[in-house]
Amino acid sequence: MLNPVNIKPDYINLLTYLLLSLSCLLLGLSILIIGPHKHFELVTRFLSIEPLFPETLFYTLAGFCFLLASCLSLAYLSLAPHLNLQCLIKRFLAILLICMATLPLLSLFSSAPWIASLGGFPAIGSGQGVIKYMALLAIGITLYRPNILSNQTLIWINFVPIATVLLWIGGMKFTEIEANGIQDLIESSPLMSWMYSFWSLQTTSNLIGIYDIIVTLLLAIGIGYRQYRLILMLPALLVFLTTQTFLFSWDGALSSTSVLTTGGQFLIKDLWFVINLLFILLIPKLCKNK
Repeated sequence: MLNPVNIKPDYINLLTYLLLSLSCLLLGLSILIIGPHKHFELVTRFLSIEPLFPETLFYTLAGFCFLLASCLSLAYLSLAPHLNLQCLIKRFLAILLICMATLPLLSLFSSAPWIASLGGFPAIGSGQGVIKYMALLAIGITLYRPNILSNQTLIWINFVPIATVLLWIGGMKFTEIEANGIQDLIESSPLMSWMYSFWSLQTTSNLIGIYDIIVTLLLAIGIGYRQYRLILMLPALLVFLTTQTFLFSWDGALSSTSVLTTGGQFLIKDLWFVINLLFILLIPKLCKNK
């Protein structure tokens, strides 16, 4: 039986910070190059930022914050022999991630992310990219590691973003608008395009939604039974790794002029859920107070 205890935490720790650094680097560069787009407009409009300072300044600050988070992640790894300095960088990185995640999540309280034609909340549209910041928030909280939070509490904190995105976006798969929205992604994928040969557009989308729901239940069971956790988290890991293949199979993900398109930015955020899964797997060993 696969036992998470047998996995060396140092390797997981290394992978965690590398994934965080990579995702933040690509997001930061693409945000700075692309500039204003609808995902950030949700935040600026809800927070009424423009009267305070130009929107372009907000996008620039956001881009540099992601780049700073990327640099801090690498700095944390490079300063392993210097525990006090490493701990300081870890705390600063954690606070930065919490702030970066909280601002976008606040925009969910506006009406903009919801699809009015489907009755509004909980039919989520442009806010699908926003709810992924729940994963970044959980990462920040885990790295900061408040003393009042137990290992089990931190595990559930990392489970909630995964469950939210799988159940919420997975639930949207049962709607026609979402089935049409993922068509280009599925058709481009050598791993999933075969589904359209057997099932209709809507049936394929429904099956993906059902899979997301089952994956969430399996992961929840894995939290309760640690000896089976690694096995039960693999289907969830498969979901987020599959979305990363879209970066290379889907023409709308990468750009020679902006690194990531807005669609690519949406996809790369799934690396944060991989980090959530890694924390769930070995959080007692990865999240020690120093």
